[in-house]
Amino acid sequence: MSRYWSPVVGALSPYVPGEQPKLLDLVKLNTNENPYGPSPKAIEAIRAATDDTLRLYPDPGSDRLREAIAAQAGHGITAAHVFVGNGSDEVLAHVFVALLKHEGRKLLFPDISYSFYPVYCGLFGIEHDTVPLTDDFRVEPQDYLPAGGQAAGGIIFPNPNAPTGRAMPLADVERIVAGNPQCVVVIDEAYVDFGAESAVSLVARHDNLLVVQTLSKSRSLAGLRVGHAIGHPALIEGLERVKDSFNSYPIDRLASAGAIAALEDQAYFEQTCRAIVATRDRLTADLQALGFEVLPSAANFVFARHPAHDGAALAAALRERAIIVRHFRRARIDQFLRITVGTDDECARLITGLKAIFSS
Repeated sequence: MSRYWSPVVGALSPYVPGEQPKLLDLVKLNTNENPYGPSPKAIEAIRAATDDTLRLYPDPGSDRLREAIAAQAGHGITAAHVFVGNGSDEVLAHVFVALLKHEGRKLLFPDISYSFYPVYCGLFGIEHDTVPLTDDFRVEPQDYLPAGGQAAGGIIFPNPNAPTGRAMPLADVERIVAGNPQCVVVIDEAYVDFGAESAVSLVARHDNLLVVQTLSKSRSLAGLRVGHAIGHPALIEGLERVKDSFNSYPIDRLASAGAIAALEDQAYFEQTCRAIVATRDRLTADLQALGFEVLPSAANFVFARHPAHDGAALAAALRERAIIVRHFRRARIDQFLRITVGTDDECARLITGLKAIFSS
């Protein structure tokens, strides 16, 4: 601690990102990265963009990228409906400031959800309440509807949820959005392409809906840092005002080139998503055969616990075998492991490692 810190710094409980360990022959199943590389067309586009134009600032509006996102989104979405940022985390940070901070009305999000949400609330001074998931770890729409004269100042939740992987039907998403016209409802769709239904189709009907997505997962571009939001142009204008008060150039030339090419390579995107879903199904069956309870997942990870083995101990034992999974020391989920869907070979090594642990 330094005496020169601003008062807000000492009170922060920063987000702890997934570990990036430097171990030999590592099976890395802890940060939900795509096990397959980016589209070759994205790599080619990035290489082509490494020229003399790097001496120039990028387009502050990222117009070509926003047009590419709009074209991929469909449902009447135009560039005016799209906001882009340096990864979906930066997009979410601007969302919290621009759309979710309202004096006297609290932001609502699930008690088990993306752990960056309470961090942003602390950083930006946003009052919030957490809403418990059901006993089977679902988001219950009724819990987010105004009751007793109390109306939320904002609502945010991932769909599929993280770290549980459970997806909410689109009709339930719309029930929450339609039932809260007094505030913005943000659907964080980082994992939507692996089995959930996107809420982008609802944007034309609801001016209080904002959908946040990322190219880190299904487009294999976690190292490029490109995220975006889709919503009514008035919401996008609010985000732009915050962005231009913070950083007018969040998307560099290389990121824009790679992102556009990845979005345009639909065939590669669909191929890798299918492969991940197929591996997820096999991994789920293999874990269940070992006695694990595995929550239904629509993401590129599974959330599992074993009735006879402590979650933290399992994570530690796997690490000794150079297999890294994510364990959360949090109430209700401290016996679960969040396991990224890797390649077939990586998942086979995980199962082999678990069998060895159970037999030792």
